Amino acid sequence: MTADLKGRNFISMLDFSKEEILTVLDTAKRMRTEGYGAESLPLKGKTLAMVFQKPSLRTRVSFETGMTKLGGHAIYLAPSDISLGKREITEDIAIVLSRYADIIMARVFGHDVVDELAKYATVPVINGLSDFEHPCQVLADFQTILERKGRLEGLKACYIGDGNNVAHSLMFGAARMGMHMTIITPPGYEPKQEVAKRSIEVAASTGSKITVSNDLSAAAGAEVLYTDVWASMGQEGEVAQRKKLFTKYRIDAETVSMANPDAIILHCLPAHYGEEIDYRTSRLPNSVIFDQAENRMHAQNALMVHLAG
Repeated sequence: MTADLKGRNFISMLDFSKEEILTVLDTAKRMRTEGYGAESLPLKGKTLAMVFQKPSLRTRVSFETGMTKLGGHAIYLAPSDISLGKREITEDIAIVLSRYADIIMARVFGHDVVDELAKYATVPVINGLSDFEHPCQVLADFQTILERKGRLEGLKACYIGDGNNVAHSLMFGAARMGMHMTIITPPGYEPKQEVAKRSIEVAASTGSKITVSNDLSAAAGAEVLYTDVWASMGQEGEVAQRKKLFTKYRIDAETVSMANPDAIILHCLPAHYGEEIDYRTSRLPNSVIFDQAENRMHAQNALMVHLAG
């Protein structure tokens, strides 16, 4: 299965078709299993410009290390290096970076920023995270699920926690791939209605069921359990309130007992042990959180090769 993605942007999980996502995941699988030989450097001489408004361990190291393994070079642009929309308008930044780099990756707050970069750049733009979606994370999640379950279509996955950017991309991605996805959140913290509506529309053509619930019992029979931090970067002022409201919305022994016996456990990290997941549960044999973290690099490498190779 192949798809021509050269020159495309990856801003949302809905930017790619099911076949295109599978193409990227198949390449990622080969990269992880076969390794990165010195004789195979598909991005030799290419440069990745990494624009950061938000700091990150996994995003920076996975992209930078991955680009090196592919024979290319990555440049880290810290918030102090590029004040997007302040020192210089985003349009000009996109045009200038396109003259220097072969790919642009942006980890930002507002989704409008990455949209604007993609609008004006003449090279592929990758959404490394925005407050609306985190599609690179979900590519890695899907690679990890495939490694353990052998399929995405028809699986019952359950995400527990805040209806945030990760939840949005999981809903879009699951709908696209035919995977059933239930999002369980406290009342008032559900995913955006526009995301739920669009996901259900996409799911109608793939046989997927996308549901949102406030009841933890909806995790019954899940084959995949997923969680994320209760308060994301930029929500520091809400931490105390969220801790009170989210107490039961966590993955622990009780939640695991509701799922299938062979259910795998995912967390996109960093984890706040004792909150959304307890340490013991994170280390169970069925926990794949560190495979998931490693697969950020392989999935993104595959993505970059298809976009700019």
